[in-house]
Amino acid sequence: MNLSSKDKLKSDDSRIMPRYMEENWQFVNNLNDPKRLEGGQNSYYFDFSGRAKEFSHQNVLHSDIYVDNNKLIIGKYCSIAQGVKFLMNGANHALGSLSNFPFQMFEEFCDDGNVDLTKVWDVKGNTIVGNDVWIGHEAVIMAGVTIGNGAVIGARAVVTKNVEGYTIVGGVPAKFIRKRFDDDTIDKLQKIQWWNWNIAKIKNNLEHFYSGNINALVQASLEN
Repeated sequence: MNLSSKDKLKSDDSRIMPRYMEENWQFVNNLNDPKRLEGGQNSYYFDFSGRAKEFSHQNVLHSDIYVDNNKLIIGKYCSIAQGVKFLMNGANHALGSLSNFPFQMFEEFCDDGNVDLTKVWDVKGNTIVGNDVWIGHEAVIMAGVTIGNGAVIGARAVVTKNVEGYTIVGGVPAKFIRKRFDDDTIDKLQKIQWWNWNIAKIKNNLEHFYSGNINALVQASLEN
């Protein structure tokens, strides 16, 4: 696909969408909310409905700003498909209670008006998505889960526990399918952390990404 000069990507992070003229794309780092969402460089959400810019409200659900450790943290160069949902801590009723009902959410059960939300919900901490993660169509990520670098989450998977880096998981609940590469390649990718390279360096090594030449990328990581 050829882009006209006005459609070419800018080099700064002020872009709202990864590609001009396509409202289906949204950079999540431009939606940063210090209490709810933290997005890394070039990570994007894609939605055919054209509502991608509503990601933080339509896809990051039950995230209460008054609860500590209840933030969605997304690394760099992540690809998030349409309909992916992150269910944050507000979706977790307190299973240790003898009732599932969130009494303190209703004023008649709070004499002084103060609500201790940690009694209402099971707070499992921040939800963390590593770098270079691909999350497939309509997958659901539960609160407190950590997804490692380079992982792939299958379409409509329900992720209830941590996912190791460079593994593929799928199903309900999501289970390990296979590793993406051999252990040596995975170890090298984790060490070079290419997602921290500048744009020019990544661009100059694209052929090595596509061809799978990990040794060339390791060599490039040693160069300025």
